[in-house]
Amino acid sequence: MKDNIIGFYEQTRLRSLSLCEPLEIEDYVPQPVVYVSPAKWHLAHTTWFFEEFVLKPFDKSYKLFQESFCFLFNSYYNAVGTRVSRHQRGDLTRPTVQEIYAYRQHVDDAMHRFMSHGELGQHILNLIELGLNHEHQHQELLITDIKYVLGQNPLFPVYKKGYNLTNQNNFCEGFLKVKEGLVDIGYGGDNFCYDNELGQHTVYLQEFEISKALVTNAEYLEFIEAGGYLKSEFWLDDGWTWVQSSEVHSPMYWHNKNGSWYHYCLSGLEPLAPHEILAHISFYEANAFATWKGYRLPTEFEWEAASERLEWGQRWEWTSSAYLPYPGFIIQDGAVGEYNGKFMVNQMVLRGASSATSPGHQRKTYRNFFHPQYQWQYSGIRLAK
Repeated sequence: MKDNIIGFYEQTRLRSLSLCEPLEIEDYVPQPVVYVSPAKWHLAHTTWFFEEFVLKPFDKSYKLFQESFCFLFNSYYNAVGTRVSRHQRGDLTRPTVQEIYAYRQHVDDAMHRFMSHGELGQHILNLIELGLNHEHQHQELLITDIKYVLGQNPLFPVYKKGYNLTNQNNFCEGFLKVKEGLVDIGYGGDNFCYDNELGQHTVYLQEFEISKALVTNAEYLEFIEAGGYLKSEFWLDDGWTWVQSSEVHSPMYWHNKNGSWYHYCLSGLEPLAPHEILAHISFYEANAFATWKGYRLPTEFEWEAASERLEWGQRWEWTSSAYLPYPGFIIQDGAVGEYNGKFMVNQMVLRGASSATSPGHQRKTYRNFFHPQYQWQYSGIRLAK
């Protein structure tokens, strides 16, 4: 187990750095909106996790890199202490990017010594495993945040030539029928999962049908051209308020230039490919499109029940389920208990994974969650009836 965790640690930490290789130094700092964090902050926060939850409490020989980093790079853990407000992360021109890389190296060296020579009980192994999966989550946030930062630039800069995470197509069509009955929902295995997947329980489902394919750019363009963003009857009331107040007229990164549609990819501004799978869509838009088509979004339980017979993993798929605890959900003591439970309000569940998800970070029981107005993740639409 020790050798496995060391290899997992090294592989995970190197991948975060590889995602930043194409960046210029100026790209590490901006924070255009509150829900997008700077690349520099992601690199530091994922390092702080191991320092705060593994090295400080369990490695008596560990020396802090900088005492102020706990305040600067704590994200939302109230039990750990005060922190920089989320909307101020981009104000931190110092510490420098060079110092952040030195911080990562300092912690990585300490973690390697600790994992190689320390006594790693099951509790410590679990914390390290959680930290690595936490970094996987931040790797996905890192690349989506980088895209947002670059995508707001009118020059539409190229992150990396040929690097396009939205160019997938469907391989299936039609609807899958799922008979009514009882299904087990939630994680029941022995490997890693998050606490919000636990509490495996039985749910009764009515018979339903679910699309084998995700909605494409061409299908969504029909909705736009039919005046979908101008007709309130397709929208939930909150969604209609969002459309009007935010002046949203299309998915994020879509641009209409002289009557032709383009979308910003990490490879630059490219013509919109009609048959590629739609991306960067909010729950409000997903629900409005489904209503316009005469369908609906699946519940997260329907999605999980059908998942083994579906092709999934290209887009996070909005469901109609609010993010709530499963029966018997228990919040752990201490700061680690703040990981998921306190966010179970005013958010919607997405299932599956996306083309930006870190390798090995996919499970059919995985419950992603975001506020319904957010578009910046690689999110898409699967219809149900």
